[in-house]
Amino acid sequence: MHTSTPYVAASGRGDVWAEEAAAQGRRGTQRIVRAGEATASAEVAGLLGIPEGSAVVERRRLIHLDGRTVESTRTYWPVAIAGGTALTQARKIKGGAVALLAELGHAAHVVREEVRARMPDDDERAVLGLGPSDPVLQLVRQTLDGEGAPFQVDVSVFAAPTQRLRYELRVGQGAPDGR
Repeated sequence: MHTSTPYVAASGRGDVWAEEAAAQGRRGTQRIVRAGEATASAEVAGLLGIPEGSAVVERRRLIHLDGRTVESTRTYWPVAIAGGTALTQARKIKGGAVALLAELGHAAHVVREEVRARMPDDDERAVLGLGPSDPVLQLVRQTLDGEGAPFQVDVSVFAAPTQRLRYELRVGQGAPDGR
């Protein structure tokens, strides 16, 4: 099960995935397989509001549940925000990336998510251990700051038959727009 709220709130708790899995009596881990500068695709550039082909900081992670890879995630930030920070290094960040970004003045105020079902490419099929007819879900998350400026894009891919997405919407008092 995937709930987005804990992953975008600057709690400073660190590995939210490990905590979420442990609460279900399971073991959740993640491995950073790449961190550093990359070139923004048209989709990522559009979501970050930067020109296509611009340099971005990218972190690629594999998410494991009970020793099995269940998700592949790529996170992107403009170099002006993440360049020269711990986000460029292939290691865990004390307190987590969300807390680091909040310390840098980039806290999530609006989060937009889109979920698509599609067939995986060969790399995704191999990483997630899927068969030739197994679909995936792709979650694209755009995170905006208090000024409405996008500063982070996440692209996550999971095996569709084994995952469920749950969303929480706050309506009325306490909603992000203050109404």
